[in-house]
Formats: sequence, structure tokens, C-alpha cells
Amino acid sequence: MKNYLSLILAIVTLTGSALAQGQTSQTFSLQESINYALQNRASLQVNRNEEKIAKAQVGEIRSMGLPQVNGILDVGNNFVQQQQFLPGEFFNDPNDPESPQPGSFVPVTFTPAYTGNAVLTGSQLLFDGTYLIGLKAAKTYTELSKKSTRQSEIEVAEQVSKAYYGVLVNRERMELLNQNITRLDTVLNQTRIMFDNGVAEKLDVDRLRVSLNNLKVEKQKAQRLMDLSESLLKFQMGIDQKQPIVLTDKLAEVEVSVAAVTPQDFDYSRRVEYSILETQRDLAELDLRNRRSGYLPKLYLNARYGYNAANNEFQQITKTRNWLEYGYVGGQIQLPIFDGLRKHYQIQQARIALDNTKYGFETLRQSIDLQIDQSATELTNALDVLDSQRENLELAEDIARVAKIKFQEGVGSNLEVITAETDLRQAQTNYYAAIYDALIAKVNLEKATGTLLTK
Repeated sequence: MKNYLSLILAIVTLTGSALAQGQTSQTFSLQESINYALQNRASLQVNRNEEKIAKAQVGEIRSMGLPQVNGILDVGNNFVQQQQFLPGEFFNDPNDPESPQPGSFVPVTFTPAYTGNAVLTGSQLLFDGTYLIGLKAAKTYTELSKKSTRQSEIEVAEQVSKAYYGVLVNRERMELLNQNITRLDTVLNQTRIMFDNGVAEKLDVDRLRVSLNNLKVEKQKAQRLMDLSESLLKFQMGIDQKQPIVLTDKLAEVEVSVAAVTPQDFDYSRRVEYSILETQRDLAELDLRNRRSGYLPKLYLNARYGYNAANNEFQQITKTRNWLEYGYVGGQIQLPIFDGLRKHYQIQQARIALDNTKYGFETLRQSIDLQIDQSATELTNALDVLDSQRENLELAEDIARVAKIKFQEGVGSNLEVITAETDLRQAQTNYYAAIYDALIAKVNLEKATGTLLTK
């Protein structure tokens, strides 16, 4: 009991804090809840950032085909000047016996103490087969990133739908529990009056009190489950847990039918997984083309323009007249001749990867067919159970009503009333469990047929 009081105090405190902060309730239908989640779920924001990264990668690859221009300024001190050997004949003086003799070599310093170089380089890719195919592959990868985001959106819609239906079912169950408590409390008060008048026994009153106490405990448990289901819905929507929400959809308005969910002419492309596999196949084909294009030549246009200077005194380098101008422009062609069969084996790998992707279509089609059949069967079974539990609930309500009338008229026992009420609560529990199972099966079938999120 202390735990229950503590829970109630905590709820009151949180409610008071929310009111003090001026928070107002937000209303959501199922579709509004899904739309809110699609805009605010952090996981989807990550997916959309991945899309932006993919677009930036396209720009990065495209930049490789644009002119590449660089500027370099280099000034240095050759503190150990490099020397070269020259034949002694160059320095031989017949009149000087100490001069270098023929056959000897004399080290000579050609490198000045200080050098400088200022150059502007530019290059332009004229033709590269791998670049062109890589650009197409980057764009296709962007499409794959978008489809991956779409797949995540469908998963979020599934999670929000199931959580939303869970709250609706728990809300209806709470209303029934309140009605049960009111009805049983009325019977208890009537039984007390009958006991005071000597018509009923104290045992009858005690039995009803026990049953009412158990029902109140069940309501407390249901309330906690209700709060938990709302917290789960807020989490799936990406909304602050402290934000009060009100659901506008009614459980009775939800249409649950196998025919309504299953499309007449099913197209595998409705499933985002199939579309993703198509894009993966396109990427595999581009990868194969990219490997083959490695045998094509590459053509570049190169240009250089700059100045250089050299002197044994640093001050002389700083003077403009000591810098010598030079320039170059030309083309370059790269011809692949032999790479040890590396590209040959890369092409083999790419071809096999493409074949595996094509085989994946048949596996995916079979998987989708199985998912649809399984989900349709689950929904059909759930609807059959729901019809049975609905009939059981109607019978239990009628039995509880008759038992109450018989007891009030003195021709029935108090034990019949309690038993009937217990059976009624069990029938209600079974009925709402069947409703929830049917709703979950409906969402699973919608996902299997690709109709869960159509916008």
C-alpha cells in the first residue's frame, strides 16, 4: 500500500510540475503521430544527414574533373651544398705540376647556398573512364542513401502505429475497469443495505469487498501500463516525455480487414527493400564497368609557370632581377600495359558480385511472398479470435447482469455475482488482447504489402 501511495504522490507531483510550467496538451491522430515522428525522430535525422554526406561525396568526385590549380613558394638554405665530380682533364695545367692530372676527378659545387622557386601549376583531366563511371556511381549511391532513409521511415511508422494502438487499447480497457468498479461498488452498497436489513450475510459483504479491492489493484496496474504505453509512444514519436499528449483516434474507428489491407494487384516494387536491391544491382553493374574501364588510357593537360632564383647570398635572392622566369604547357597520356593481371581479377570479383545481386531478387521475392502469406494468416486468425472473444464478452456481460438481478431479488447467491464479475473481467481482458493482436497483425500486413507508409 505504501508503494501505491508513493506512486500516486509522484504522479500528482509530476502533474503539478507540468501545470506549473504551463505545458499544454498536444493532440495527435495516428497519421499526425507518424508525421511528427518522421520530422523529429533523432535516428531519422541521422539518416537524412547521411543523405547530405552522399550528396557531398558526389561533389567531391565531380571536383576531380575540374581544373586543379596550386601555387608553391619555396625558399631554402642548402647548408650542405651538393657536389659533382668532373674529369681532371678539365682543370689540368701542363705548366702547373700540382694541377689535377688526367684520369683523376675533381669535386665541383654546382648548387648555390640559397635557392628559391615560385611556381603556379595547373592540370585538367581530359579523359578518364573510371572518373565518368565513378560519377554515375556516386549519384546512384545518393539514391541508395535516400531509399535507406525511406526504409527507416517505414520502420518508424510501424513502431509508432503499434505504440499508438497500444495506447488506444489500454485506454479502452481503463474505461471498462472504471465501469466495473462503479458497478461492483453499487452491488457492494446494495449488499450492505441488505445486510443491515438482515437479508444478506456479512460473508456476502466481505466477498464483494475483496473482489472490489482486487479490481482496484488491477486498475492501478492497468494505469501504470497505460502510462508506460504512452511513454513508449512518446519515445517512438521523438517527443519530450514531459509533454502531455491526447490521442484523437477512436478504437472503434479503426478498420481491421484482410481485404482492406491486401492490394488487388501486388507489385514487388511497393517494398522499399526491393527498390534498394535494384539500386544495389545498378551499383554492382557500375562497379563492373569501372573495373573494365581501367584498361582505357587517361589523358591530362598540364601547365606550369614560375620563377626560380639561386645565389650564395640570401640578400640577392630577395631582389626581383635575380629571379628567372619559366613556363611549360603540355599533355600527358597514361597507357596501362601490364599490371600483373590485377584488373583481370578485380573484374572477376565484380562480375560475381553482380551475379549474387541478381540472385538476391528471387530470394527477396520469395521472402516477400512468405511475409504476405504469413501476415495475412495471422490477421485472419486474429480476426477469428476477436469475433469469438467479442461473443464471449457479450455472454459474460449478460451472465453478470442476470446474476446481479437474481441476487437483488433474493433468488441468487452472492458467490454467483462474484464469479460472474470475475469471468466478465477475464472476458474483457481476452477481448482487448484479441483487439491488440488484430491491430498488430494489421500493421504487419500493411508493412508486408508495402502500404504502411505510402507518402
